[in-house]
Amino acid sequence: MTPTDETGERLHAHAAALFPICRSITGKGLRQTLAYIGRHIPLAVTEVPSGTAVLDWTVPLEWTPRAATIRRMSGEAVVDFADHSLHLLQYSHAVDRTVPRGELDRHLHSLPDQPDLIPYRTAYYADTWGFCLPHRTRLAMTDPEYRVMIDADLQPGALSYGECVIPGTEADEILLSVHSCHPSLANDNLSGIAVAIEFARAWATRPHRLGLRIVFLPGTVGAITWLARNRDRLQHVAHGLVLTCLGDAGPPTFKQSRIGNAAIDRAAAYALGELGHADRVQPFVPYGYDERQYCSPGFNLPVGCLMRSPNGTFPEYHTSADSLDFIRPDALAGSLALLQRVLAIAEADRTWRNTQPFGEPQLGRRGLYAKIGGAADAGPGAAAFDQLTMLWVLNQSDGGASLLDIAERSGKPFDAVAAAAAALAEAGLLVPA
Repeated sequence: MTPTDETGERLHAHAAALFPICRSITGKGLRQTLAYIGRHIPLAVTEVPSGTAVLDWTVPLEWTPRAATIRRMSGEAVVDFADHSLHLLQYSHAVDRTVPRGELDRHLHSLPDQPDLIPYRTAYYADTWGFCLPHRTRLAMTDPEYRVMIDADLQPGALSYGECVIPGTEADEILLSVHSCHPSLANDNLSGIAVAIEFARAWATRPHRLGLRIVFLPGTVGAITWLARNRDRLQHVAHGLVLTCLGDAGPPTFKQSRIGNAAIDRAAAYALGELGHADRVQPFVPYGYDERQYCSPGFNLPVGCLMRSPNGTFPEYHTSADSLDFIRPDALAGSLALLQRVLAIAEADRTWRNTQPFGEPQLGRRGLYAKIGGAADAGPGAAAFDQLTMLWVLNQSDGGASLLDIAERSGKPFDAVAAAAAALAEAGLLVPA
């Protein structure tokens, strides 16, 4: 098995371990998910009580589902929550009574165009109940009445979220956000969690200039809660990504931040271009995942969204077909590699200032010619650069052009530009702008 195969299998194993858990925006399943993450990476869990005001929202009551069935009057189960966590409409309140078929139908959710699949539906902020089921099953329910039982509580509790923080040498941070609230959806939920776990483990193996903060939280209200509680540190978010839908067979996709040309937008576009997917950069729209919270106009953070097939564009989306068989180990491993590449570019993309801008500085007496083409002597991961790359960096480092600007203008590889800049900085010819 190759290292890539091993990585893919490890990522898929995370998804498999988490798949059976019934997650929601609060409750036991969310805490179980955070506990699993915390067994693999450092994780601090925060509990925010129900009723807490968070921006324009309020932390909801905590939902605890235990069992739910629709039975024929003979006792035969037609739908059973124990068989699949998607069967129960999220945030359904308790029910235990006989329901006429016509009334029951108003509480059923199915997909006529995908009659064998169970849809994923929620009712977080509605006082109701319901079941999700294959449309074929729904059509076969012709009895005049059914016995409906939902054993669930909606009580004051808390909203839970987790943070993995790996400090850097500087105060600025990379923010990764992963929604962790969907039940038994492998691509739209668990792929992001799996990739984030393995990214954190790899990031922690060596020092970094920027810190890393990964937040695992329920969608929408979780991101809003985190933002409300962390306004004093948002100025340190240098780059951000929402991670989702990273395990399907589609090509990688990046959705830009609201800013559109933030450093993370350009780093992601460059990395996709290296893979031959420059056409997979999408403009920001205020819909989708939690990038719309981080990019709301009052915050306007440099946060994009990294995915493969975007939400709503694949038929398995928000259905029981988004299963463990739908996500592929090789796609998960490729997504992890892309994330590592995007953030390596983002961290290295600095703006420098030439300390000897009047004329070309003398490179020979500073020993810089000896470093040209010498990546093999510079340690693992170093890139070779030529004299022209060094001259481009010197010429363009006027305090206004970033290394990515220089790479794009010169046509030189970004890694070579960054390596040349590192050599020039070591020689005292560049300082941070």
